[in-house]
Amino acid sequence: MKKFLFIVFIALSHCINGYSQQLQNDKTKDVDSVKQKKFDLTVMPFLSYNRNLEFMFGAIPMLMYKVNQKDTISPKSLSGMAGVYTTNGSYFISFFNKWYLKEDTWRGKFFLMTGDKNSQFYMTDNELPGFYDYGTDITVVSVGVQRKIIDHLYGGLTYTYAHYDTIYEDEIQPEDVTQTNAIEINSLYDTRNSVYYPTKGVKALLRYLSYPTWFGNDVKAEKVLSEYNTYFPMKNGKDVIAARFSGQFGLGDIAFQQQVTIGSKDIRGYSEGKYRGDGKMALQGEYRYNFGEKMGVVGFAGVATIYGSDTERFDWKAYPGIGVGYRYRAFEAVKFNIGLDAAVGKGDWGIYFRIGESF
Repeated sequence: MKKFLFIVFIALSHCINGYSQQLQNDKTKDVDSVKQKKFDLTVMPFLSYNRNLEFMFGAIPMLMYKVNQKDTISPKSLSGMAGVYTTNGSYFISFFNKWYLKEDTWRGKFFLMTGDKNSQFYMTDNELPGFYDYGTDITVVSVGVQRKIIDHLYGGLTYTYAHYDTIYEDEIQPEDVTQTNAIEINSLYDTRNSVYYPTKGVKALLRYLSYPTWFGNDVKAEKVLSEYNTYFPMKNGKDVIAARFSGQFGLGDIAFQQQVTIGSKDIRGYSEGKYRGDGKMALQGEYRYNFGEKMGVVGFAGVATIYGSDTERFDWKAYPGIGVGYRYRAFEAVKFNIGLDAAVGKGDWGIYFRIGESF
């Protein structure tokens, strides 16, 4: 199955890359000039490293387009796929889509990911406290829709299916097969002047996720996820100061795979997976400096905390992170960046490949 998915990804990437090159070579022709206006396609390499997954490399074809060419209000929609392999033996293949419809009255998303993650977690309630490896076969499918209620305010529903088959090193825990079905109700307040690279405005998102037993879940659990992002233009809108608060609160019986770890975009600088718990809160800021037509750099800093850790001494401590990053504009028609961030935390560090901004 792994070989089949990898072959499919490589074949599709080759076809898309070839198609993109053909469009570039033929753009002087009228018919292809029309295609260029309708579609903006790019194929980007993926290269990153962290202390857990080690070296990561792959490819990310992405297509940006208008669902309705006559719709001048909706942002461009985005579809893409990603294939990543890591030197610790992990792999991930994903398909992602964001759609903006009916003059931005409707917003939709679809995400599919499958992979095999070899990772680690920290245990203290054992004869030999420390890091222990685990491997998880993962499949996640998520589909959601949002509807504008009034100007800038959206309400929506999302369904997410996830299947995890986890095996632990030295059988320190029994093999764990977990299947979850999440129903999500969310609200979004969005005054940003751009969904892909905002220079001013606010994005406030509140999500309630329920895992009821009547919906095929073994145990009942709930999550409340919140984020508040705000943006301030600098140098007449050329640069941006961005600030973010995020909170992830697990309620009830949170499975191991549903727990959160400090790392990723909240907070960068942690890649070992050491600080894991039922909930996390994080506050950070970022300065985005642009130079030339397609390039930029960022500097960021923040602090996070967790609760509900199996290691109680990790709870409610401050975990700071600081770092810098590089950005490159991936599309011609729309400012949409990819990039690479490097950050350090408390006794840890990480390098992160970005598709779009961190927040």
